Amino acid sequence: MARVKGTISQEILRKLLLGGAYFVAAQSPYFWLNFYKAIFSGKKIRFDEKQVSDIFRYLKNKKLIIFEKKGNQIYIRLTKEGEKEAGKYQINKLKIKTPQRWDKKWRVIIFDIPEKERIRRNAFRGKLKELGFYSLQKSVWVYPYPCENEINLLREFFNLDKRNLMVLEVSKIEGDKFLKKAFNL
Repeated sequence: MARVKGTISQEILRKLLLGGAYFVAAQSPYFWLNFYKAIFSGKKIRFDEKQVSDIFRYLKNKKLIIFEKKGNQIYIRLTKEGEKEAGKYQINKLKIKTPQRWDKKWRVIIFDIPEKERIRRNAFRGKLKELGFYSLQKSVWVYPYPCENEINLLREFFNLDKRNLMVLEVSKIEGDKFLKKAFNL
């Protein structure tokens, strides 16, 4: 059960990150369940009132969410720490959609993360590899499909600016047969 609660906590943080603040009528005797239903509409995960309130209490005690009362509404939103935590879960589920046809353009990712930040640099490389990028050099990676939104999300998550991370869209890479083979193009 603890694992399910952890998953639900992560999902709540992700939903708050994507949707901003949520609100529910404060007078409702089913406040927690109503809020839970607002976030998870259409999902078949069942909890009772106490379980749901425990999850929100946990998130509040960890200073990941805050509650604000405005009139008869209670707003729940992420704190700065909650945004960081939610970003981790968003990054963990990140995938790049593959179009049916290749547009014959390569996306070249060039980054420069200093040696003193080796852990961040290796984590960034690991994420590129996990997403299916091909390494031309340690800090030069290639992908055949549009991925600007995903790279921008990684840029934000890893706190990189445009000087540390550049995305090039090129129509030709010399001797790219090995890349076409690697990507089954």
